[in-house]
Amino acid sequence: MNVTRVAILGAGNGGITAAADLKAKGFEIALFEMPEFGGNLDGIRKQGGILLQDTKGEAFYEVDVVTTDLEEAIRGAQIVMLTVPGFAIELFAGQLAPLVSEEQVILLNGAAAMGCVRFVNKARELGIQKEFKIAETNSLTYGTRAFPGEARVELSLRVKKLFFAAYPHENSKELLAVCSQIYDCFVLADNIWHTTLENGNPEVHPGPSLLNAGRIDYSEGEFWLYREGITEHTVKVLRAIERERMAIGQAFGFQLEDAVQSRARRGYFRNEEEDLQTLFNTSEVFTQIKGPHSVKSRYFTEDISSGLVLWSDLGKAAGVPTPNIDAVIVLGGSLLDTDFYRDGLTLQKLGFEGYTFRKLIESV
Repeated sequence: MNVTRVAILGAGNGGITAAADLKAKGFEIALFEMPEFGGNLDGIRKQGGILLQDTKGEAFYEVDVVTTDLEEAIRGAQIVMLTVPGFAIELFAGQLAPLVSEEQVILLNGAAAMGCVRFVNKARELGIQKEFKIAETNSLTYGTRAFPGEARVELSLRVKKLFFAAYPHENSKELLAVCSQIYDCFVLADNIWHTTLENGNPEVHPGPSLLNAGRIDYSEGEFWLYREGITEHTVKVLRAIERERMAIGQAFGFQLEDAVQSRARRGYFRNEEEDLQTLFNTSEVFTQIKGPHSVKSRYFTEDISSGLVLWSDLGKAAGVPTPNIDAVIVLGGSLLDTDFYRDGLTLQKLGFEGYTFRKLIESV
């Protein structure tokens, strides 16, 4: 398949950045947002495109189609790429599944949380039996901030390496050949369990943020996790969660990257030799990111419910204790008056309840 047109669904940081960046690479671009969030497109419509600012300078790129009409957005696209938060997967799946063809490749470009399975499950729930060509990455392809009202992007990093897997994994090589035409940073993961366990957000965000909850409340939005919240002590909780994630990965047969390796190889850290706290505190990309602004931010809610809760479940399936992961889930729930074990992403909700560990691995 020769890729000439890409439909980008979701006009947030990732989607607006991708629209400009892929247009710069010569692809025809359609940028879609749900009608209820259509205001994110107003600035782009008004300006006629997007101003992309990166380390090399700035350039303005027109976007071929800017729309809240999903059918219009995906028409003629070889790749339909979702750059949406994890909690929005089912919402977009419900709209996209009836319209997308079996020939079009669906790429979930963002923090991995078994999005492929959730997309297909939603389609099956709607009675749609298509054989989707669907794949996901472990993280977003950019370090970036978008300003929709100004139709402007500040792009700090084009990520150098990301893990990529299709669902089922037998399709991975075929879909990698297609998606590598728009991004050259993809490497094959074993399967989507692998990409899920290479999503670094649940490891980095909830624990240190939880330990800084008082500071976040007091600052009223003037808080910088990577500059001030990753300290010699809070990093120990991060490392403890990392050890549990790595142990789960080993039980699955994966050679996972640790917190330093993954961020250095993606381009966020300058090397793999310095200590983790120093690398976070001095990262040219991370230190430009303010937040979390509130304990109700996605650093707490999404990364616990769609990340740590699932990792805890995988630990139980693999026979790997996860006391630090579970401590953050419980304390985060107390902080937010939420039962994350009840509301979060579990093997049962993914349709894998009662599977043996071997069947769990083979199922994707």
